[in-house]
Amino acid sequence: MIQEYIRLQQDEHNDYKPVFYDLKHAQDLQAFEALLKSRPHIRINDNIYSQLKELMKIRNPTKRLTPGEYDELVQAYLGGTPIDHFGVWVYYSWIDRLVHLVDEAEFIELRTSRNQHKITAAEIAILSKKKIGIVGLSVGQSIALTLAMERICGELRLADFDSLELTNMNRIRAGVHSLQTPKVVIAAREIAELDPFIKVKIYKDGMTTANMDDFFTADGQLDIFVEECDGVDIKILSRIKAKELGIPVVMEMNDRGMIDIERFDLEPDRPLMHGLIPEVDIATLKGLSDAEKLPIFGPMLGLKNASARFKYSLGEIGKTITTWPQLASSVVLGGALVADTCRRIALDQLKSSGRYYIDFEQLIV
Repeated sequence: MIQEYIRLQQDEHNDYKPVFYDLKHAQDLQAFEALLKSRPHIRINDNIYSQLKELMKIRNPTKRLTPGEYDELVQAYLGGTPIDHFGVWVYYSWIDRLVHLVDEAEFIELRTSRNQHKITAAEIAILSKKKIGIVGLSVGQSIALTLAMERICGELRLADFDSLELTNMNRIRAGVHSLQTPKVVIAAREIAELDPFIKVKIYKDGMTTANMDDFFTADGQLDIFVEECDGVDIKILSRIKAKELGIPVVMEMNDRGMIDIERFDLEPDRPLMHGLIPEVDIATLKGLSDAEKLPIFGPMLGLKNASARFKYSLGEIGKTITTWPQLASSVVLGGALVADTCRRIALDQLKSSGRYYIDFEQLIV
C-alpha cells in the first residue's frame, strides 16, 4: 500500500512559478473562484491590510499615525475598491498556498524600504532592471537568495543539472522533503516565496554548449555572470562566452573568503581567469573526476593560497572523501560577498578585476 501511494506521488511536477490573480479582471476572478472550489483545503494568507498600513507608515515617516489615521489613509488609498480585489493574489502550487499582496510597485517599495539610504531610490530602480545569471547552485543558492532578498536584480537565470542529496544539506538551505528535487527548482521556489515579482528562469540540465547562448542572451543579455560550477569545461567555455559578449564574471571559491572578478565589460582583452588557465584541449575536460581536475583547477583557483585544511582535503579525495568539502558558513559568506560585489558592479561603483580574500582566520585572531 505504501509503495503504491509513493508511486502515485512520483508524478509530482517541479513547478516553481507562482500564478497571479488580479480580481479586478473578470477572467482572473473566474479562475480564482475555480481554484478555490477545486482546492477546498488550500491555505490562505490574507494580510493585505497590514501591508497597506505599512505602506502608509513609510510614506509618512515624520508622523506617528494613530489607528484611526492609518485606517483613513488606507481607505482613501483603496479608493472604493473592495479590499479583497485590491492588489494581487499569488498562488504557490508546490505548497498549496494563496497569498494576498499589494501590486508590484508597492511591493517593491515596501520590500526595499529598509535598504534606504544604503541603496537609494534611484539605485533601486537601476538594480530592478538588471539580469544576473548563476551557474552552480551550492554556493550559487546562497548567492541567488541574497541577491533576491536585497533585490539587486529584476531577473535571475539559474543553471544546475543536479538534484538535492542528503550530503548536500550541510550547505544548501532546504528541507528533507526536497530530497531529489532539482537544485534550481529549490532555489527558484524560495526566490518566488521571497519575491514573486522577480523573474526567474531555470536550466535543469545545467549550462551546456547547447543552451549557453540562450542563458547569456535570450530576452536580453546578462549584466553579470556568476560562475560557481564544478565542470572545468564549462568554467572555461562560459568565460569565453562572457568575454565575447563583454559581461563581467564573478566567482567565489568557498575557501578563505576568496572572490574573483573579471571585468570583461571594461577590459575586453583581459586574459581568461587572469591568465592562470593553462593551455588545454577543451574537448578533453568534460567528464573528468575531481582528482583529474586538480592539475587544471590548481592554478585556475589559486590553490597554493588555499587554507591548510582545504589543501589537505584535496589530497583525501578518492581516499577518505569523494569530493572537496564545503561548509555552510563559507557558503553563506560567499553569498554575501558575491551579492555585495554584484551590486557595486551593477551601480558602476566597482571597476576593478582581481582576486580578493576575506579570511576570518587572518582578520580575527
